Amino acid sequence: MADEIINTPAIEEENPVPSNFIYDFIDEDLAAGRVPDNIIRTRFPPEPNGYLHIGHAKAICIDFGTALKYGGKCNLRFDDTNPSKEDVEYVESIQEDVKWLGFNWDNIFYASEYFGIMYECAVKLIKDGKAFVCDLTAEQIREHRGTLTEPGKNSPYRDRSVEENLDLFEKMKNGEFADGSKVLRAKIAMASPNINMRDPVIYRILRAHHHRTGDQWCIYPMYDYAHPIEDVVEGITHSLCSLEFEDHRPLYDWVKVNVDLPAKPRQIEFARLNLAYTQMSKRKLLQLVNEKYVSGWDDPRMPTISGLRRRGYTPGSIRSFCEKIGVAKNNSLVDFALLEHCIRDELNFSASRVMAVLRPLKVVIENYPEGQVEWFDVENNPENPEMGTRKLPFSREIYIEQDDFMEDPPNKFFRLAPGKEVRLKNTYFITCRSVVKDETTGEIVELRCTYDPESKGGNSPDGRKVKGTLHWVSASHAVKAEVRLYDHLFMKIDPEDVEEGKDFRSNINPNSLEIIENCMVEPDLVRAKPGDRFQFLRMGYYCIDNDSTENKLIFNRTVGLKDTWAKVVTKG
Repeated sequence: MADEIINTPAIEEENPVPSNFIYDFIDEDLAAGRVPDNIIRTRFPPEPNGYLHIGHAKAICIDFGTALKYGGKCNLRFDDTNPSKEDVEYVESIQEDVKWLGFNWDNIFYASEYFGIMYECAVKLIKDGKAFVCDLTAEQIREHRGTLTEPGKNSPYRDRSVEENLDLFEKMKNGEFADGSKVLRAKIAMASPNINMRDPVIYRILRAHHHRTGDQWCIYPMYDYAHPIEDVVEGITHSLCSLEFEDHRPLYDWVKVNVDLPAKPRQIEFARLNLAYTQMSKRKLLQLVNEKYVSGWDDPRMPTISGLRRRGYTPGSIRSFCEKIGVAKNNSLVDFALLEHCIRDELNFSASRVMAVLRPLKVVIENYPEGQVEWFDVENNPENPEMGTRKLPFSREIYIEQDDFMEDPPNKFFRLAPGKEVRLKNTYFITCRSVVKDETTGEIVELRCTYDPESKGGNSPDGRKVKGTLHWVSASHAVKAEVRLYDHLFMKIDPEDVEEGKDFRSNINPNSLEIIENCMVEPDLVRAKPGDRFQFLRMGYYCIDNDSTENKLIFNRTVGLKDTWAKVVTKG
């Protein structure tokens, strides 16, 4: 079941985005004539220092969705201003994830393309007396910065002459000073109530090989300085950012005014996505990868887009999730059950229902003719008749779930037990007559049953009622498989809720992955390909893992059948 890239106009038609405060601002700007040529231009600007996660998916939907709504353009831009943490691997994965989500960019840019422009803008700031070279260490700069209630102190280097600053900055560029020995700072106001405006650092010395510019530069711009220049150069009209950049907006505006470039984009902030039981820091996700808590960035327990894809989530389900949480101005914690609801809602209509027995218990139907095989026509998906039917083999020996039998059952146990009758899905009624146990361990290894030939199709001609219906697979036709059951990677809703002296890793769930080998699935599944999704009857939704081969089928559990979020909404 390959995921196709949907043309972005189709996304707008199928899932119209409701109005929000971002659109209100844009409508105002359009009405006031503040948008050049009335063309809205946005951008999605990830730093290539890790894989995208579900929080980035929200930003992608907002950035690209806004451009779609107004018939505008959206760029994909890599903010590659910190080469010590960036890699081509991340650049490639980001492009793959954006496309997989169903979006296409109008242009692709790199911040590194503008390093020359950024340098010239910095020179202009120095000439205008608005930037200076500072020799304070990072720690000393922090000490001079002040607090939220106390103003900062001027650097002793703040009053260097323009000529000296120009000379020192050129020498920084030429590699004549050691890393960290000098920085270029904007000269704004150390008494500003906004700490970000207290002479922020805009360039630092950093000898690190860049994935695009190589060793051409040994000074690199800071993000708060580079970001507005990138937006200006690209002609971005609305720079949509997550809420943590709200306090940085005055600096964004200061830079775009003082570098004296023509376009004047407007920055608008929205609440970032915080998801229960989920770590959203790329730095900490990288830590999980490096320290082998997970198998990689695409581990199905990770909140990365590649991890969700491998677990069986679809582009449509993630877009639907982002639409349902909406665009807000205040941060909040989103229930993970909403994300699960979105994938269930889609797979309920699109996934084939199949038979899979995770913990097999053999059943011999003693009065069924030996060697006989019947092929039953079964629907692939009752919710979607257009998906057609398939042939399912039935024989004398079958497998059922171990949990579907109890030798001494409690009241209201509607599954199989000695002397009790149940329905096998789509086929016959069977009754348990005896139990075969291992002589050494006493473990039940086989059930001996009989069937009612008149109940073919799962209905009795005499009208007797059978409450229990079990799924099963034919023992002689079943295909062996491995099934991986995934749970939340963290035990607490907030992974950062830790005891003193511990960090988020102390909340890792030791039972986040259970691997079940020797599962039995129906024979048609041998033709399934990585990424194909199914509903295992009575069990949940599963997909074929990337590691799966014809000789070893591997399924990942995407989500169970129980929809807690839908029940909460209904009760509300």
